[in-house]
Amino acid sequence: MTKRNKIIYWISTGLLVLAMLNSGTIQLLKIKAALYDVTAMKHLGYPIYFLTILGIWKLLGVVALLSPKFPLLKEWAYAGFFFTLSGAAISHIAMGDSPSEWTISLFLLIMTITSWYFRPADRRLIPLTTKN
Repeated sequence: MTKRNKIIYWISTGLLVLAMLNSGTIQLLKIKAALYDVTAMKHLGYPIYFLTILGIWKLLGVVALLSPKFPLLKEWAYAGFFFTLSGAAISHIAMGDSPSEWTISLFLLIMTITSWYFRPADRRLIPLTTKN
């Protein structure tokens, strides 16, 4: 892995992990900032208890991405983040919300894809092989 790819991986993974850790904690602990999440969930037509489920899975996904082993678990975490973030962006777009409502989800979706694409070989389910 080149130094450039390693930097791209850690920046994208760091931003993704910080965002998921922050939002997962807020959703799970029902911190005052979660009032925005409650309002958004009602606006989008999702049940409020969904916030607790999302919070738990986000925190577990962070643990999976940061753990040094378990590549299959990492694939599931990336898939979960992909579906969560694409679902959030699409839901806001479908409701006609302004870009300020869905750009963060879209940005974090890009960070998820970037982190997944640039992950080191020891964090992959099937390591890449190099051509001789």
